[in-house]
Amino acid sequence: MKLTTRSHYSVKALLDLSLQPGYGPTSVKAIAQRQDLPAPYLEKLLIKMRRAGLVKSVRGARGGYQLAHRPERISLGQILEAVGETFEPLSRHAPDINIAEDWVTFSVWHQLHQKLKEALYSITLADLYYDARSWQAAVGEANNFII
Repeated sequence: MKLTTRSHYSVKALLDLSLQPGYGPTSVKAIAQRQDLPAPYLEKLLIKMRRAGLVKSVRGARGGYQLAHRPERISLGQILEAVGETFEPLSRHAPDINIAEDWVTFSVWHQLHQKLKEALYSITLADLYYDARSWQAAVGEANNFII
């Protein structure tokens, strides 16, 4: 499974929000600048994630977006689902009841899909944050956090 631009930008934005002191709000413009993302597209993604309950919007001069939950309560599966990513490998396939191999193939793909879905919903934003930090430390990068 390869992350699309939409899902990649969404994960980057939420990781950026997880770095805010006290998980406070930050503007779309600030996130876009830090993560080198197009602000108009990022705004659309954040609106989708707000509708899914992953982020909150805060009005006012110091407003913007902030996480709706702590990073360890937001899963990669929730993020992907919020922005319309699908991970249904055989959504329209119906196995031929007369061909055993078709049923076996269908069963294998169905089981793999279940395991993939479980994995996506078990990986949290906090996990991704610590993985990125570990990698940065391993390669000797400074403390800036561009994903």
